[in-house]
Amino acid sequence: MSTRRQFMKLGLAAAATPLLPTGFPRAEAEVDAAAGIQPFASYWHPNTLLAWDPATDPDARFNRASVPLAPRAVPARPANAHAHPGEAKVQPLVAYAPTSGNPAQGALEINYYATNYWQYMDTLVFWGGSASEGLILAPNPTVTDAAHRNGVKVVGNVFLPPTAYGGRIQWVRDFVQRDGDRFPVADKMVEVARHHGFDGWFVNQETAGGDAALAAAMRDMVAQLRASGLHVIWYDAMTRTGGVSWQNALTASNQMFLQDGATRVSDQMFLNFWWSGSGLAGSAALARSLGRSPYELFSGVDVESNGYNTAVGWSSVFPEDQPHVTSLGFYRPEWTFKSSTGPADFYARDNRFWVGPNGDPANTTSTASWKGVAHYVTELTPITSLPFVTNFDTGHGRLFAVDGQVVSTSPWHNLSLQDVLPTWRWSVGSTGTKVVPGLDWDRAWDGGTSLKVTGTPSADNDIRLFATELALGGAASLELVYDSGAAGPSRLLVGLQFADAPDTTELLDVGDSAGGWQRAVFALDAHADRVLVGISLRVTAGGAFTGYVGRLGVHETATPAEIAAPGPVTVEQVARSSTTTAAVRLGWVRSPDAVRQYRVFKRDADGTRTFLGGTPNDAYFVPAVAKAEGEEVTLEVVAVSEAFAVSTASEVVVS
Repeated sequence: MSTRRQFMKLGLAAAATPLLPTGFPRAEAEVDAAAGIQPFASYWHPNTLLAWDPATDPDARFNRASVPLAPRAVPARPANAHAHPGEAKVQPLVAYAPTSGNPAQGALEINYYATNYWQYMDTLVFWGGSASEGLILAPNPTVTDAAHRNGVKVVGNVFLPPTAYGGRIQWVRDFVQRDGDRFPVADKMVEVARHHGFDGWFVNQETAGGDAALAAAMRDMVAQLRASGLHVIWYDAMTRTGGVSWQNALTASNQMFLQDGATRVSDQMFLNFWWSGSGLAGSAALARSLGRSPYELFSGVDVESNGYNTAVGWSSVFPEDQPHVTSLGFYRPEWTFKSSTGPADFYARDNRFWVGPNGDPANTTSTASWKGVAHYVTELTPITSLPFVTNFDTGHGRLFAVDGQVVSTSPWHNLSLQDVLPTWRWSVGSTGTKVVPGLDWDRAWDGGTSLKVTGTPSADNDIRLFATELALGGAASLELVYDSGAAGPSRLLVGLQFADAPDTTELLDVGDSAGGWQRAVFALDAHADRVLVGISLRVTAGGAFTGYVGRLGVHETATPAEIAAPGPVTVEQVARSSTTTAAVRLGWVRSPDAVRQYRVFKRDADGTRTFLGGTPNDAYFVPAVAKAEGEEVTLEVVAVSEAFAVSTASEVVVS
């Protein structure tokens, strides 16, 4: 660790350059169709934040996340016996895009760091900020929506940079300015978090030139932020003297920013990268003496340059056959995306990063130093209430389908539309040759992705998919949408595990298939009052098999309740980006029913519809809609429930 450069030197450089690796060309449609009305993620300097008002910010309505934070549970049968439930947590610091010019609601390209191993994460830091753009960065709503659906908190970032990289001590003083007993910038940060719908802030003060009075003001301001109900994380840089001195540990010099007497100043602390085993042990002991958990300390690991090839002192954090010492923080795990050549390569790298070289969270035994996060940290599931429906949508794609029909062939990314993905990727049990499950971007039932299974199983194969904690009523049902190839036996069974017998799998036989997409519904009345704790898929032995699962759902009833349409749709702004394309800002009145997402379509004169985008919000920016000169375009907005019931459309004409 001694060779690492200062933490924010890396962060500043990253924030100033686009995160688009070789093999991921930037889609021109994103740039052209913006036409000056593209809403972007929010960022400020301290004094510009004081002037911010959501009523006058034209992008404020588009920057709101709408998905509530889901509760999570430990699986009844965790995948990995080596991992420790209830101990270390994982905190990634992720830069999705430059500080400025980051589209608020996704864009027309597939190439994106589609975060999807949420089951191993505790809190995600939306990384960014730079002296030239802005120091206080709010997460875009797509990331917050996806994280919350998976039970992960998201915090914005405050970056007060080193003077060598543009930092000014006056910005620090502006940040902690007082108005009586209040800190106005902190009050505004609370307002931003509540308006935007995220959970708190990561505070990183690395500007030299402070004194003890400035440090005390910083401590008091951070404590005010936390006392407001926000989740606050402190980065190990500033000390009680006001100077910047990375401790790489919790020490007497920085403990006041975590705990000051009886005051809980921040919720967690991210420790700089140059830690040692003895330093972490001392940090854990000091945390306990302060009445704090050592797992509120996150030992930083910089993976920006080398990803899972990074050398890590694993035994210092996770000593064998002993309790974990601290939690773990990853700086820039989006390396898996930046270093990849395309979506399939990205997902392979991401799997190795989180699950290990064997690609199976149940089997992390390896001679490799990097055994995967699953080797140490037990996965969590957000699937704790009905209905639960997944289309295996990853939040980006080459197409978009509805009911198996492709309604858009434009590439896209929008994490607000991401489903909960399989808890275990991939854990396959068989006494013979194994099938290979994966995510497929060429076929989808709903959204942009499906689960694809291929192989020639010589014995039955059981694919563990989802950990759940679902209390079933007498009317509960299970839905499976699948395509097992040609007409004939589907060779598919759905496996269910229950809390009263978690090691026993009860099977639902899908039966024969007519070819193409099929929908099977199973009544679960025989399991009333039981708690469903796991869902798997069995592929029976036989010849070559290629099958797809487009949807898997557990419903309260066999027929999901209808959902009311959204209220009147309004065109807020239109801008032509070419002779044949326009960009549109839309708004509407929310449906009175609970809504998973709203979808926007263009309806042509012949009744066909083209998907233009979606959001759980009540406002959406359409980056590109085909529109000839003088043509009146009809746009439709439908509401979609958690059970994927679809409302009638509310429409508006763009003339």
